[in-house]
Amino acid sequence: MPSHQSHKPQTSPLCALCRGTKMLCGKTRCPVIVRFHAYSKVKPFINSLHIGGSSPPSVFVGRIGYPKVSIGPMIPPTMGNTAIIDSPEHWLDKSLDEIVNFRSQLIRGKYTIDVHDVESSNNIVEFTRELALAKNPVYTEAHFSKKPHGRIVFYDEIQPHGPSAPLSALDITNPKYDQHIEKAYYDTDLKSRDAIYQLYISNVPVSKIQRAFSIGAFGINKYRRFVPTRWSITAVDSTLGKTLLENTKTYPWISDVRVYYHEQYDNRWIILMIPSEWQYELIEAWYPNTTWNPYGNTISIFNSYEFYNGRTTYAEIGGCYYAARLAVNEVLTKERKQAAIAILREAHPGYIMPMGVWNVRESVRKTLTIPYQKFDTTNQALTYISEKMDIPIERWIHNSAVIKNHLYQRRLEDFFIKPCI
Repeated sequence: MPSHQSHKPQTSPLCALCRGTKMLCGKTRCPVIVRFHAYSKVKPFINSLHIGGSSPPSVFVGRIGYPKVSIGPMIPPTMGNTAIIDSPEHWLDKSLDEIVNFRSQLIRGKYTIDVHDVESSNNIVEFTRELALAKNPVYTEAHFSKKPHGRIVFYDEIQPHGPSAPLSALDITNPKYDQHIEKAYYDTDLKSRDAIYQLYISNVPVSKIQRAFSIGAFGINKYRRFVPTRWSITAVDSTLGKTLLENTKTYPWISDVRVYYHEQYDNRWIILMIPSEWQYELIEAWYPNTTWNPYGNTISIFNSYEFYNGRTTYAEIGGCYYAARLAVNEVLTKERKQAAIAILREAHPGYIMPMGVWNVRESVRKTLTIPYQKFDTTNQALTYISEKMDIPIERWIHNSAVIKNHLYQRRLEDFFIKPCI
């Protein structure tokens, strides 16, 4: 299954032969060159023990060494409105190269602290927390004990960022708090689950909720903790999806079989909705020379699923599963409908590097805004899907629990005698 470790740039013997000119790896753009150009733009700004700039705002909580973790701001060496750098809800109209370019500007400051010490009076902790509660970009100055170092970091669940360094001091200008997040922060009797949902229905972007959750801004006072950023992303997606599901499971079924289709970043997305009680599945197919199948000779397919009663274990696919589950439940909640969902994703070689779970959440959201094709039967829908995807439909069915369930599992209504007309 996909790795859940940070993704460090790798090269193969082909890279030395190709040198970014022959595209021997099969990709449409050389990921090594994309990383190099992004790094070359930030390199002049990291040869110093000091950096100042407008944080989007952005913070990061690491997981290495847990329960002792590194927290701190992420700062670009630029001034002005940098909000787009940490607003993934607005990235789908950007190219992968653009996203890498502006995310690589973020220099990460690190200060080690115990996850339980969320109310520390240390200035670095206080200012990091204030950044996480802020609504708009905040001028931030950081002093490091060592010069920032490291390559541009890519993860499977977190947005990429640039080099990092241990903090010796931190200062920020007075931030303007998001009033909804601020209210949840000061309500120390409000459970984190309720805080997350109240912020969501108040139209606070999911990425901002995740950021505040990571610095222990929500929950009963004695239970508040710093939460590693990668965990906070999935925790918020999972919590919101599960909360919406409580209503989804009470709604009537959709009336027709639907197929939504969208292409983004050389990923093909199919969302199949079938009239049924709630069922959900995400199937990802990674072509050779893609992020999670870099050296394979065949297509690798992974799936995770749940039926009406849900899962009892963490999804094999990881955070993408919960991000997509939230997105489909948003649409079902809006329509007050229930359905069985199978999401099919083909990741082709043009998807040259991991961008984070946001890509799945926002791509599924986007796909569900596009008019769908309507069918009377699941088989008709599968015929249409076979025309859109490169992988034969038989292989999708073979790797799917939800589709097989609807094709081959007999249901009670199958035994009812239909009245003559």
